[in-house]
Amino acid sequence: MTNSNKKREGVIAAGNWIVDHIKIIDVYPVQDSLANIETEYMNNGGSPFNLLKDLALLEASFPLRAIGLIGDDADGEWIIKECKRYHINISQIRKTDKVHTSYTDVMTVKSDGRRTFFHQRGANALLDISHFDFSASREKIFHLGYILLLDKLDIEDNGGVIKAAKILRAAKESGLKTSIDIVSEDSDRFKSVVIPILPFVDYLFINEFEAERSAGISLKGEIPQLSALRKAARIFIDSGVQDTVFIHFPKGIYALNSNGEELIQGAVKFPREQIVSTVGAGDAFAAGVIYALHEDWNFEQTLKLGVCTAAASLTAVSCSDGIKNYKACLRLGEMYSFYQLY
Repeated sequence: MTNSNKKREGVIAAGNWIVDHIKIIDVYPVQDSLANIETEYMNNGGSPFNLLKDLALLEASFPLRAIGLIGDDADGEWIIKECKRYHINISQIRKTDKVHTSYTDVMTVKSDGRRTFFHQRGANALLDISHFDFSASREKIFHLGYILLLDKLDIEDNGGVIKAAKILRAAKESGLKTSIDIVSEDSDRFKSVVIPILPFVDYLFINEFEAERSAGISLKGEIPQLSALRKAARIFIDSGVQDTVFIHFPKGIYALNSNGEELIQGAVKFPREQIVSTVGAGDAFAAGVIYALHEDWNFEQTLKLGVCTAAASLTAVSCSDGIKNYKACLRLGEMYSFYQLY
């Protein structure tokens, strides 16, 4: 870490700003049949919104800044109010009157917490390079998500460069460490979009499905084979990831850094009956890790905070409402212990 980076403080998060309209349903219906909506909630959704709110709930003492595009509507106003509530700097949140604020109908089955998403891309589809400015940034980490769900940034410019790569390069040139997260879409775009941007990424957050599609390595099951995780992570490092790859799956995390150091961390053995919803767990993991990275924690403690923050998120129907301060999250690991992998 350079001396200039030590002086930096704070996290910027950009990408998909989404309002989640969460509906708790009794069953997930087969086509042409009926399910009952038992409860409805409105909450934060999308990588930057979830991440910054989670960091605030972890009681981060460093600045939090948002970059994004919202509609000039009620959902957009709700995002602004939530950011102000959690002391998130919104000076780079822009409004458009062309489209609605992005939203997702999240159908969550009451019995097992499984969820299905019906997404309206809205204003996020218009987010472009012109909305980003790092010239005055003194923060330490820049996080961009979700790759593959940002229409303007997932495509090549006239020079054949993925626009997200240009944004990440600009962030790095301004002195920021960069981090990305990906959406689990069912497509063949992973190799053509994700791999080319990796040379401008310091921290890659990716689940087993996304890693399989991006690396071409089979990672099936709640606990993928260790040899396969190693191969996939090595492909990402060799493709340009500058610091660390974090591959998360239902029972834990595999991490590999550019120095060849690897670490495996089991998820918290959280009682199934206490799991309200799994929505937002991936972003909660990223928030815990980024909190620890910002504070220069060691590799082992960084992953522990990540899985403990993810576990805390399971206790609420929304993405973030189950998260407490970082000490309370870590106590979940002490209370329930961790899965032993491999």
